[in-house]
Amino acid sequence: MKYLLDRVDEQILCALQSNARASHAELSGKVNLSRNAVRVRIERLEREGFIKGYTIVRGDGEDDSHITTALMFVYRQDRMRGGEVIQALRKIPEVVACDVMTGDFDLLVRVESPHADRIRQIWQLISELPGVRDTLTAFALSSVIRK
Repeated sequence: MKYLLDRVDEQILCALQSNARASHAELSGKVNLSRNAVRVRIERLEREGFIKGYTIVRGDGEDDSHITTALMFVYRQDRMRGGEVIQALRKIPEVVACDVMTGDFDLLVRVESPHADRIRQIWQLISELPGVRDTLTAFALSSVIRK
C-alpha cells in the first residue's frame, strides 16, 4: 500500500529541501514533534522513496553572484542514436544539467561558469562534436527561482 504524506511529512520534506543538513532537533522544533519521532518519520520517508538521497552542490569557493548561465539547445544528427553527444557532455564540468527534449530541440544543456569566455569555448566544443547538427544558445539574465 502506498504511503500518503501528511502535513508534518510535507513540513519535514520542505525543511530538508532548504537545508538537508538540518538536525533532528532543529526539525523537531519546526514540526512540534520529538527528535525521535522526526527520525522515525525521516527513515520512513527514505524507505518509501520520498527521500531518494542527500547531496551537495559543489562550489569553487567563489561568490555565486558572478556565475554566468547559458542554456544551449542542441540538435543532433540522429535523435535516437546520439548517445555519444551525451557522453561527451558528461565530461564537461561546467555542464550542470542536460535534458532530452521533445519537439524541435533534442537536448537542453545548462552550462554555468564564472567566465563568459569559458561558455564560448564550451559552445564551440559542443558545436564541433560529431553528431551535433546545430545549436542555439541563450544567456540567462538572472535567476529568480533556484531549488
